[in-house]
Amino acid sequence: MECMIMQETKNYQILPGAAVPFHNNVDYCVGTGRMGLALQKEYQDQLALVQREIGFKHIRGHGLFCEDMAIYQEYTDENGETKPEYNFTYLDLVMDSYCKVGLRPFLELGFMPKALASGEQTVFYWNGNVTPPKSYDAWCALVQATLRHLMERYGADEVVTWPVEVWNEPNLAGFWKDADQKEYFKLFERTFAAVKEVDKRFQVGGPAVCGGTDEVWIRAFMEFCAEKHIPVDFISRHHYTISPPQYVGHYGYCRLNPPEEGLANLHTTREIVDSFPQYRGLPIHVTEFNTSYNPKTPLHDTNQNAAYIAQQLSRLGDDNESYSYWTFGDIFEECGVPFTPFHGGFGLVANGCIPKPTFWTFRFFKDLQGTCVHRAEDSVIVQKPDGRYCGAAWNLSLQDTDRELTLQFSLPACKKDEWCLLTKTVDEETCNPLKMWHDFGEPASLSPEQKALLQQCAVPLLATEQRAAENNMIQIKLLLKKNAVVYFELKPVLRQCDRGFSYERTMCSQKESTAD
Repeated sequence: MECMIMQETKNYQILPGAAVPFHNNVDYCVGTGRMGLALQKEYQDQLALVQREIGFKHIRGHGLFCEDMAIYQEYTDENGETKPEYNFTYLDLVMDSYCKVGLRPFLELGFMPKALASGEQTVFYWNGNVTPPKSYDAWCALVQATLRHLMERYGADEVVTWPVEVWNEPNLAGFWKDADQKEYFKLFERTFAAVKEVDKRFQVGGPAVCGGTDEVWIRAFMEFCAEKHIPVDFISRHHYTISPPQYVGHYGYCRLNPPEEGLANLHTTREIVDSFPQYRGLPIHVTEFNTSYNPKTPLHDTNQNAAYIAQQLSRLGDDNESYSYWTFGDIFEECGVPFTPFHGGFGLVANGCIPKPTFWTFRFFKDLQGTCVHRAEDSVIVQKPDGRYCGAAWNLSLQDTDRELTLQFSLPACKKDEWCLLTKTVDEETCNPLKMWHDFGEPASLSPEQKALLQQCAVPLLATEQRAAENNMIQIKLLLKKNAVVYFELKPVLRQCDRGFSYERTMCSQKESTAD
């Protein structure tokens, strides 16, 4: 029995001179697994692909001070005293690789080096230590030595533009021993002062909390900063939008929450910050966001994820200076090394350098720079200085319905008679590498042929058509299937025909030949 496909049509008319608020900072920052992974070739290949197609400005990840980076060392001198020393060999390799692809770090200070830690509690497969330092003086010296080394290597004027975030999700006992708020505030106060002592131009912020107790922690953090007269430069937090997962084998299956719920929660942070007169308007950076917070959630690899993230990108700039997708790629080991190329990893790119549908959502939004003339729950359109229109539209299905959405736009046409409409379509039929991998039998190890076919499958469907303006307006219609994301560009055509060439005559000749 065939499923009934629901049909819905929406009409939007854009008036001449329209201007709609839309803060699009989609390319400001992207997340990564721990920094030591940057030494792997597949990691670097995935990052190069992301930078070629999207081009982020900053990158943020855990593990700056973890054991695999080997920065913090101790030795015993001739008097039997324990002394610190710093090894920046791997740090230089990682930072050089970021600079090579046009990225600046968004420096997250953590986790605790084993030799400097006050306890043995760790998190993740790679054992990041989450206890306070046994010596705050030694911790501050480590932070300062690292920053000074970076400034010497890359230039002080450059490095002070790299934001500095103190720790990661201290409101969770798994990331900060006992989720001890008082101890985290001490860490922040000491670290803030240490960074500013190196150079007052550094932008330093926190508390990098996740949801759940975010409102309690952010209010307490603002009260602490106000009481201590700390001129914090920005506030940071995280944003995930699912119900608790149900775990089966390696995987977590979850339900997406209505987008409005998460956006309302984010808005509370803006309200709390602005309730303190001395901090009103302070930038808020969402330094992690995605749908699921679990790195083995099949949702991440789907077209539904792409459509949901499109809706998020259209709104996240309303209250936040930036919002960093967690993560750019699937070289990621928090829960261990994944078994298969499609395992529900956080990344925009699957292992094998295969773009997932959400990759294209970011690529499309990267092009939405200009004057916003339209923004709705399913679409955004901007106009470029040269008069052309660029837009993105999506058809998010939260209840697994087969709704097909038709969007009709009426746009001012600036008296141009002929226009070209270009569309790039990502949906479950045209750009769905997860399905192809499933049809291949879900191989854990891809053959070279399978990898090449998946890469060919993982691209948008391109189409063009001519459109004519009438009465200084132009009409376009987009058909979006379930969980589709479509980029479209409408630009006036200046036709330049070679002498004697007729496209119409050429096509008529083909039809006559077929008829014969």
